[in-house]
Amino acid sequence: MKKVFIASLLALMSIAAFAQKTEVNQYGQKVTALPIDATVQDGILVFQNKEANYKMWFDVRVQGDAAVFFGYDKNLTQIGNGMLMRRSRFAVKAQLDKNWYGELDTDWTSGTPEIKDAYLGFTGVDNLEIKMGNFKENFSIQRNTTSRYLQFMERPMVTYLSPSRHMGINFKYALPHIWASAGVFGPALEDAEAMTAFQDGNKDYGLNCGLSYTGKLVYRPVNNKNTSLHIGAAASYRNPKTSSTDGYNAVRYSTRNTTGVNRKKFLDTDAIQYLDHELAYTFELAGHHKGLRWEAAYIARKPYVDEQKYIDKNGEAPNMQQAWGWYAQAGYLLFGGTQNYDAGGAKYTRTNNGREWGDIELCARVEYCDLNISKYIMGGSAYAYSLGINYHVTRNVKFVINYQYNDNDIFANGKGAQDGTDKTSKGPYRTGYDASGKVTYYPGDIAADSKSKGIDYHMLACRFQVAF
Repeated sequence: MKKVFIASLLALMSIAAFAQKTEVNQYGQKVTALPIDATVQDGILVFQNKEANYKMWFDVRVQGDAAVFFGYDKNLTQIGNGMLMRRSRFAVKAQLDKNWYGELDTDWTSGTPEIKDAYLGFTGVDNLEIKMGNFKENFSIQRNTTSRYLQFMERPMVTYLSPSRHMGINFKYALPHIWASAGVFGPALEDAEAMTAFQDGNKDYGLNCGLSYTGKLVYRPVNNKNTSLHIGAAASYRNPKTSSTDGYNAVRYSTRNTTGVNRKKFLDTDAIQYLDHELAYTFELAGHHKGLRWEAAYIARKPYVDEQKYIDKNGEAPNMQQAWGWYAQAGYLLFGGTQNYDAGGAKYTRTNNGREWGDIELCARVEYCDLNISKYIMGGSAYAYSLGINYHVTRNVKFVINYQYNDNDIFANGKGAQDGTDKTSKGPYRTGYDASGKVTYYPGDIAADSKSKGIDYHMLACRFQVAF
C-alpha cells in the first residue's frame, strides 16, 4: 500500500511539474508558461517540453581548412597555399508545437553575419511540409545535403549550376517510396551585396524581384534502414534575379576547382548580358547499403537571351548552348559503420560509427564541368579526380583529408575567353604557350604543340569540423 501511495504521489508531482502557469511577460501581457527540460542529444543542447511538443536548440558548426597546391606550370599562374575558416555557422531552431517550426541560420566567416536559412515551416498535414522564407530550393541532392555530411570537403564543380538559397514558398510531400516538391522563389538574400542589388533594383528601376519555379520528383523503390535507392529528377524555370551582383538581366556561371583556400575561379563565364530566362534540370541516382554510399548526377543550365539585343551587339545570333556537367562518387566505412538516408529530406545524413573510437570512410570521385556555351562565352571546362579519407571521431567531430587532380582546358582562364577568332579577348590567367614558345593570355594564340594546355594542378587539403 505504501508503494502504491508513493507511486501515486510521484505521478501527481510529475503532472504538476508540467502544469500550465499564467505569467506576465515583458509587455505586460498574460502568457501561458510551461517548464522545460534541458538535455544533451549527441552533443547538442536541447530545451524541450514533450507534452507541449516544444523543442529548441542551437546548431553550431565550425570548419577549418588548409591546402597546398603543386604540380602546375608556374609560368602560367601562381596558386597560393593557405588556411581559412570555411564555415562558422550559428543557428537557432525551434519546434514551436506539433505543427509549426522556425529556423534562423547565419554564417560569420566573413566577420559579418550572412543569412543562410531563415524560414517558417508548417507540418500540420500528414506527409506534407510547407516552408516560407529563405532556404535552399529542392533541386540537387548534393546541394541540399548539409555540409556536415558531405563526403568531400567541397561539392562537385557542376553542383554550382544548381539553385541554392532564395526567398520563397515550397510544398513538399513525402511517402516511403515517392517524394515530391514544388516551389516559387524570388531573390537571394544571403549577404549585404545581394540585398543592396535587390533593393536598388526595386527603388531605381521598379524591377520585379525575378521569380523562379522549381519542381522535383524522387522515386525510392528501396527505402529501409540498411539499404536505399534514390532516383530523382528536377527542373527549374528561372527569371533574372534583381539580387544578382552581376547586373540586371544578367547571370554568371562560375565555380572553383577545389577548396576555398584557392580563390581563383578558373571556370567562369563572366556576366551573360541580355538574359531573358534560364532553364535548369538534373537527373540523379544515389543509394546506400550498410557502410557503402554512392551518388551520381547530371546537371545542366541554359541561358536564353534577348536575341535582338544580342545580335545588335555581336552582329550574329547567340547560338547559346547549355552549361553542364556530371559527377560520380562513393564512400565506404571501413569498421562496421553504417550510412543513413534522410527520407523526409530525400538526401543523405550522418553516419553511425562502427567502433567506440569512431570510424574511417574512404571516398573517391570523378567529375566534369563545361561552361563553354557560345562563341563569345567560353567559360572553360575541367575534369577533376578526387580521393578522400574521413575520420568520424564522434557524432560531433570529424577530420578530413582530400587529394584532387584538376585538368582544365585552355578556356579555363578566369573569364573573358573566346574561341580564338578575336585575338584581343583574354582572361586574367595564362593557359598556354604561343608558337614562339612564349606564355600567352589569349587561348586563340596557343600553339597546337604547346607544352601546357590549360592550368592543371594537384591539391592536398585537410579539414577539422566540429558541430555542437
